[in-house]
Amino acid sequence: MRRKVTKAIFPVAGLGTRFLPATKAIPKEIMTLVDRPLIQYAIDEARAAGIREFIFVTSRGKSALEDYFDFAPELENSLREKGKTELLEALKATNMESGAIAYIRQHQALGLGHAVWCARRLIANEPFAVILPDDVIAADTPCLQQMVEAYEETGGSMVAAMEVPQEKTSSYGVLDVKDDMGALVSVKGMVEKPDADQAPSNLAVIGRYILAPKVLQNLSNIKRGAGGEIQLTDAIAQEIENGRDVFGYRFRGQRFDCGSKAGFLQATVAFGLSRPDLKDEFSEFLDGMSMLKQAAQ
Repeated sequence: MRRKVTKAIFPVAGLGTRFLPATKAIPKEIMTLVDRPLIQYAIDEARAAGIREFIFVTSRGKSALEDYFDFAPELENSLREKGKTELLEALKATNMESGAIAYIRQHQALGLGHAVWCARRLIANEPFAVILPDDVIAADTPCLQQMVEAYEETGGSMVAAMEVPQEKTSSYGVLDVKDDMGALVSVKGMVEKPDADQAPSNLAVIGRYILAPKVLQNLSNIKRGAGGEIQLTDAIAQEIENGRDVFGYRFRGQRFDCGSKAGFLQATVAFGLSRPDLKDEFSEFLDGMSMLKQAAQ
């Protein structure tokens, strides 16, 4: 019987320099998309997929993340006394029970592969998920849940994938496809940030993974790759070389790159318009802005 995926790694050690000066005071993952921090979207997606153990790979200056997931009894009591039950329920969704969450420091910024490797002792010999909070995905069925359901049929390792313009392949890990089966593709190779004219496809890896524990062994042995960092893509590609299955999964939904300012703004608009309590007023504002822009032209 295939083991269920119940553990997830959240690499959150980055400095968030693209969002300075805001990230001088707060971790990027705490920045709010409408009224929830980026990290909350990632946690909610993991919970929906059946994740029960949450492993955060952090760095110095990330204590606000730990505080965010702690209980706040004074605030909860105040909301309870004032009868603000909706806010109280929203607050409870941020609480993590003792033992469900662990924090590990990544002392050197050596890339995503190194961040995942730092959590190896907590993973042991189980399949596990990796979620990058910068990638926020709007979907009727959460992306990781879609992947877990597919993984239960395939096993092996699996990466979320989406098609990107050929000229942008140099910003992603890119799949070399063996068999295209629609939502699923079997993979014969992976290349990290190839030149556009050398990319094997335009199917790019984005920030959701389900990985076999052997990937952690691969990370222990590989050398630094693109950018002088230990690349997770290289460790997954090693699985293919060793004859083990790797799949790409074309998820259903829209991905927003909230690691960039433009992507964060796009996500804010999309999520704002999807909210019943905000969409009418917000839509009216955006229509007015569009009219002003047209008049200026």
